[in-house]
Amino acid sequence: MAFEGFSQDLNSFFNKADAFFKENVANGKVAYSKIHANQNELNSILKIAEGITVSKADANNFQAFWINAYNLSVIKGIVNNYPTNSPLDNKGFFDATTYSLGGKQITLNDIEHKLLRGNFKDARFHFVLVCGAVGCPPLISKAYLPTTLNAQLEEQTKIALNGSFLRVNTKKNRVQASQIMEWYKEDFTRNGKREIDFINTFRTEKLDSKFKLSYFPYNWNLNKQ
Repeated sequence: MAFEGFSQDLNSFFNKADAFFKENVANGKVAYSKIHANQNELNSILKIAEGITVSKADANNFQAFWINAYNLSVIKGIVNNYPTNSPLDNKGFFDATTYSLGGKQITLNDIEHKLLRGNFKDARFHFVLVCGAVGCPPLISKAYLPTTLNAQLEEQTKIALNGSFLRVNTKKNRVQASQIMEWYKEDFTRNGKREIDFINTFRTEKLDSKFKLSYFPYNWNLNKQ
């Protein structure tokens, strides 16, 4: 019976999160003002998330739960400080403010670095964890679900690396990448690969191996509608 209850709670979390993102996210932008005016739905989803326990051995459920929990908690953090121009305007936004999720009191940084990056060597996480800023990957208007997780990770990585995460100058053999690729270089250069190799795994128009890579500044302005 305990397993059934767990399963129902997790399914309820995914269903309600999916409906919430559909209602409040469009073109990667979040309706913070609208959510701020009525926080009941967000709070009820986070309340469900508080009581869920999911094992990292159950990788798809674990990853999908914590990706959604991260993205929802970022929205909660912005709403709690609304109006605000940037998550960085709020001290301790990522490393001190804690959320009650999955039976833990946990910060956003710990979700990202300990639970996700720490347990799974998958650089695609960087394209689905959305920090509330314009420079982040776009927040999708649906939940990440265990049954579709790999396809969603793949799709969002392809969108980013064929789009705004790169600025390509073919005449000068140069490419500028989002600072995410600088900050987490070790995630994109595993097994002796270079960043260009990682990029070309997901790009339609491949970059020549002689391209010089640099990084453009991160845009920390709020990703609001």
